[in-house]
Amino acid sequence: MPLVAGVDSSTQSCKIVVRDADTGRLVRSGSAKHPDGTEVDPQHWWDAFGEAARAAGGLDDVAAIAVGGQQHGLVALDAEGRVVRPALLWNDTRSAGSAEDLIRELGDGDREAGAQRWADAVGSVLVASLTVTKLRWVRDNEPENAARIAAVALPHDWLSWRIAGYGPAGDPSAPLGPQLDKLFTDRSDASGTGYYDADAAASDGGAAGADGADGADEGVGAYRRDLLRLALGRDDVVLPRVLAPTEAGGVAHASVAGADVEGGALIGPGAGDNAGASLGLGMRPGDIAISIGTSGVVSAVAPTRTADGSGAINGFADATGNSLMLAVTLNAARVLDAARTVLDVEFDELARLALAAPPGADGLVLVPYLEGERTPNRPDATGTLHGIRLKTSTREHLARAYVEGMLCGLADGLDALRALDVPIERVMLIGGAAQSPAVQQIAPQVFGVSIAVPEPGEYVADGAARQAAWVLAAARAGEAVDAPEWSTTVATTLDADPQPEIREQYAAVRDLV
Repeated sequence: MPLVAGVDSSTQSCKIVVRDADTGRLVRSGSAKHPDGTEVDPQHWWDAFGEAARAAGGLDDVAAIAVGGQQHGLVALDAEGRVVRPALLWNDTRSAGSAEDLIRELGDGDREAGAQRWADAVGSVLVASLTVTKLRWVRDNEPENAARIAAVALPHDWLSWRIAGYGPAGDPSAPLGPQLDKLFTDRSDASGTGYYDADAAASDGGAAGADGADGADEGVGAYRRDLLRLALGRDDVVLPRVLAPTEAGGVAHASVAGADVEGGALIGPGAGDNAGASLGLGMRPGDIAISIGTSGVVSAVAPTRTADGSGAINGFADATGNSLMLAVTLNAARVLDAARTVLDVEFDELARLALAAPPGADGLVLVPYLEGERTPNRPDATGTLHGIRLKTSTREHLARAYVEGMLCGLADGLDALRALDVPIERVMLIGGAAQSPAVQQIAPQVFGVSIAVPEPGEYVADGAARQAAWVLAAARAGEAVDAPEWSTTVATTLDADPQPEIREQYAAVRDLV
């Protein structure tokens, strides 16, 4: 019974699942916290990974491992493999001005033209989340740090590199030292950098190799070093080699994983967190996942990506060779956290209060831009509460307005996918907040469609484990194989209950910011 490990290195924590490679059965798991903040020393991720691995009973017996990680974060390394500055995470909005500068520069001063050119080039109009904007911010605000950058990695790339035994010079936990050319990634995470075209044909040069030259990895896209140069002012930095979905990036160092397995533990290409969750859910073209976690994500798998110049939809890659379209909000489960704080209640009581008010909360509407917003692109916006009257000045109305406002922001993302003719056949609701009775009752009213709620799970880690099993199976077969069929159980199906006044009220005030 070969075992595989999947890692979810998210904004908030590191979670590891160890599963049977053949059936997907969970064998054991572990987790550890990450520090709060929008910039973090990656050493915290490495420490949390070690703690989570110990909590999971160790990884000596796993034959393959893969990492799903938070997207977009900038991990800048110097020539000695040391982190140049704390990693700037996806939710750090300081580079919003840099995003606007880059859009206008690519459009020769015309913002609309620049937005469409970025969408055509890499699938996304730039916002502060994307890595390329953070590189520009470092160039403009920390030139000494910018000058030291020898390699640029994403959080999951860096952690995979450390698992293989590489790392800062002189660090005893990195016995193989700072070999920057051993960095690797996958299409899904690379497609969120802003300097990688996942749809580039093999004739366009294939994937950029870690040494900065164009490689021969057919079918996995190409780095756009011209866009990297536009952001950083130079392109002489190492970028991780982009792997195909079943290609191993190396072997885990025996001190980390696979010590008891002949040949060691293969390391899969890994994935961005949304692509990892998609793989964990077994999503196919036509499937939509609405995830309510730290961020809110509406994701759709499709054969080809979009090039939405409005910026509402990001056209990324998934972890299987398809495309993954995303509408992402900064304000999701934390909106419910804010409601709990305002009302001084726990989650169960918040749900009870929200369900005690009528749909539409008698006109009380929250526009939940509590941390600015990514979609729509309003990094400096604040939340606003509309329709306050004596009748709506109750705890019940306020709780309902917070839940409805959060869901309306995600429903706008679903509408944006429809507008681009992305097929929508099945909608799934996942994430911690998806278990709230209020969210489950109100979501079908806001979205107006039936919704499947899978059993609670660590879908990013599960997707990474499924990828590890896929890589292991391909290596043992010596040829291409299909992804292992692991089942996902639907716990609840929520019938459509459209209440159009909720969306209508929200649409009337959402732009009054």
